[in-house]
Amino acid sequence: MKPVFPASYSTLSPSALASLMAEKYGFENIQCQLLVIGVGDTYLVELPGVRFILRVYRRSHRNRSQIKTELELLLALKQAGIPVSYPIHDLSGELIQALEAVEGERHAVLFTYAPGSVVRILNEKQLRILGTQMARFHNVSATLKLDNNRWNFDFETTLFRPLDILKPFFAENLEDYAWLENKAGLATKKIEQINPSGFSMGYCQFDFLPKNFHFEGDSITFFDFDFMGYGWLVNDLVTFWQHLNLDVYAGRMLQKDADAAYATLIAAYREQRHLSDQELLAAPYLTLGFWLFYMSFHTTHDQFRVHTQPSQLKVYIGFLRKLVADHWDINE
Repeated sequence: MKPVFPASYSTLSPSALASLMAEKYGFENIQCQLLVIGVGDTYLVELPGVRFILRVYRRSHRNRSQIKTELELLLALKQAGIPVSYPIHDLSGELIQALEAVEGERHAVLFTYAPGSVVRILNEKQLRILGTQMARFHNVSATLKLDNNRWNFDFETTLFRPLDILKPFFAENLEDYAWLENKAGLATKKIEQINPSGFSMGYCQFDFLPKNFHFEGDSITFFDFDFMGYGWLVNDLVTFWQHLNLDVYAGRMLQKDADAAYATLIAAYREQRHLSDQELLAAPYLTLGFWLFYMSFHTTHDQFRVHTQPSQLKVYIGFLRKLVADHWDINE
């Protein structure tokens, strides 16, 4: 047998995965197709009358312990009646499948399918549903104690460590890097002045963008908790707030409409869970950490190289400069 040339990443065969699903779950008449290649490759698994999502994690992205903690959170949310896509046990009671790929062992998990579709711009009723269910999720995640296999969202992990990682990518643009350093320090100062000691803590999804929940009628289903970690729960509201303001920056929405949408979301959230004015004041400053966290993540996988090119980084900095100018109190 000829030796197999080493690989850092491979795309697994849908037909072979279908055979694995038949063996592990007892499925019949399976159709499996690749939907998305990413840090977790996503496959649609179809049986007569029912669909599932199979996620195959990259070997370099998540280890088994990290995946296990993600699944523990999802099962706790399911148990509490939170509308999430959750993992499915196989015939032997296992949630995680170990696959020997060319690059080494990878892990796969079968999830329920989130019915409906992505809604890019939410109407008032959908905003209220999102705010309600996000608060219900936080009511659960604030009480959980999971295995310590994930990360914390704090100043170090969202501001200063990402800046260190990003520094080589700004070698030809020292002005923008110096601006980021300055604003990271200012964000830290502003949040400390607000006094975050009373902020609610728990497990955050940290990616509450429209691409990560489906609407079907008046029902919402959350999915993709791949970046979940522990921190201030207001971070999840921050992710949606910055999404609205990105739409304003891109000309897809007026600022008054974005502000009204956020107010609707917050009002619905507060009907289910306490949210302080101090937490809301921190949101614009926390947005910088959200962006730096994901910008640094883009440096870790080859598929995101386009996002780390100087021209693309300029686009990101342009948005952040506008956000700071419009929404930060920069008076010392």
